[in-house]
Amino acid sequence: MGGSPSFPREALSPERVVIVTGGNTGIGYETAKWIAMLGAHVIIACRSKERALHAISIMEADFQEEKQKGTSGLTSGTLSVEFMELDLSSLKSTLKFVEDFKALGKPLHVLICNAGLGMHPLTYTEDGNELMFQVNYLGHFLVVMKLLPVMYQSGPDCRVVLVSSVAHNWASFDLDKIQARQYNEANFDRAEYYYKSKLYQVMQMYSLNRRIHQSNVVVNCLHPGVVDSEFTRSFRDDCHWTCLYRCAKCTGVSITPYKGAITSIDVAVNRKHEGVRDVYFDKCAPVTPSPESRNQEKQEELWRFSLACLKDYLTEEEVKDLEKT
Repeated sequence: MGGSPSFPREALSPERVVIVTGGNTGIGYETAKWIAMLGAHVIIACRSKERALHAISIMEADFQEEKQKGTSGLTSGTLSVEFMELDLSSLKSTLKFVEDFKALGKPLHVLICNAGLGMHPLTYTEDGNELMFQVNYLGHFLVVMKLLPVMYQSGPDCRVVLVSSVAHNWASFDLDKIQARQYNEANFDRAEYYYKSKLYQVMQMYSLNRRIHQSNVVVNCLHPGVVDSEFTRSFRDDCHWTCLYRCAKCTGVSITPYKGAITSIDVAVNRKHEGVRDVYFDKCAPVTPSPESRNQEKQEELWRFSLACLKDYLTEEEVKDLEKT
């Protein structure tokens, strides 16, 4: 029997730049904290500056505690963490985040697409997209597309990490149903559309890797586990799902945000994953994702649909450059 999943406690270069979306809370917080404690420069990309700065102050206290415990691999310097505003429910905000990051003139070595919503009631964004589709998938798609050129220029071993879910196994792909126009608030299946958004991330891994396979950037996906975190806030008004999560917590099925972050951290920093692509990880180990997610024809349908949704935010040159990478 193998031991519990873990990530290497090895110091990272302070020159290594890592973006963690949703890094102010839950598994995103733990992911950002540990990568920063190992020495990298971490950017927490989220909506609230107040909450991000509060999270950074807690990180500092956690860092001091870990140093007192003698935890190995920690940076000998101070934590290097900063906040940048990103609201994935707004493509304008998402584009501004990209532009603000590019204006810093920094490299980008790891992009961890962690932020997400779970089982949200039927809602449409200002861009006209179903909310979970945009926040969990499409907004991150735009960030990745826009920041790939920066990653190409950032040296070897650059990684995109997509935090998906085992729930993708329960989803099917139907191009006509992506935006949920057939439904209203009463008959919208919020679980189904959460599952679908996680499926799209796995499909994106494959379609993107096909296009950048000769580059210095790899894309991988993962399931963090059933995590007891603020992620559940969007379905606290749903008695069924609230009950299920309470049962998971009581029976020990759900795990802490730290344990949920372990696979994200490992995929982001472990040297053995350098050059590894097209892998779906669970408990730090490769597993096979659903047959639906591996259907190349459907992956390409989703790719084309995503580009159409982002036609006002991606230039023809950006799309063409990616297709010929």
